[in-house]
Formats: sequence, C-alpha cells, structure tokens
Amino acid sequence: MLRSATATDIEVIAELRATVMRADLERLGRYDEHRVRQRLRDSFSSQHTSIIMIDRELVGCVTVRPSESGQWLEHFYLAPHCQGRGLGSAVLRTVLERTDAQGLPMSLNVLQGSAARRLYERHGFVAEAQDPIDVFMVRPPGAGTAA
Repeated sequence: MLRSATATDIEVIAELRATVMRADLERLGRYDEHRVRQRLRDSFSSQHTSIIMIDRELVGCVTVRPSESGQWLEHFYLAPHCQGRGLGSAVLRTVLERTDAQGLPMSLNVLQGSAARRLYERHGFVAEAQDPIDVFMVRPPGAGTAA
C-alpha cells in the first residue's frame, strides 16, 4: 500500500536510506554516516513522496518529482527484508503507469554496481550517461515494463 508522506516520516526514511545504501556507498568509498542521512533531509519533499506500507509498517518510500524533461525518480528505498520479493517491481509499475498516463519520460540515477540497476532495466530504463559514482538512466513513456 502507498500513502502520502508527511514531514514526520523524514527521520525514518533517512535511517532507511542509510541502511539500504551503505554497502554500495562503502564499495564506492563514499559512505559517510552523517552525509548519507543529511542528503535525504536536504532534498525530502513530502509533497512528492509516497510511503510504502505493509501491515502498518513503513518498509520503503519513493519520490517522483517534476523535472525539466519529464519526471525524476529518486529516494526509492525498500527495507532489506522486503527486497527480492517483487515489491519493488510492483511499486515501480504503479509509478510508471502514472507517468505513462501523462506521456512523460522518467529519469533517475543509480549508483555504479547497484543491484537496483537491473530492476530499472527490466522496466525499460536505459543508461544515458555515467560517471565513476552514478549511472543516469531514462525511460520514455510507454517503454516496456516487466511483469
């Protein structure tokens, strides 16, 4: 179930981000205990964020913001115990259906070497650019969506 985020969700989401991103950031030599949480706090928008709930437990979040070229997907995190069970695909399909209905492309960035890249590729995202830390991906409206 998705619900709208509120300002009171920020610290729970900041902790979730730190947990979910730690291994990839450490692998890239970029993990900083304070910065990983502060980057979320600095860019959090309850207006554009949905909270992923299972049995009244906050297990994730996803943010979709308007951008100059369409929509920007960010802060898509799932608690480790919920990963690999199809929940990420289900949430992503819901988000993409909304964006497709508006005829807008969706963009995102994912850390180099992150397993999340495979999820995005299965849903029609393609790499557009990259640097040593991030891969920038885009998905045109109506691109293939995995089951």
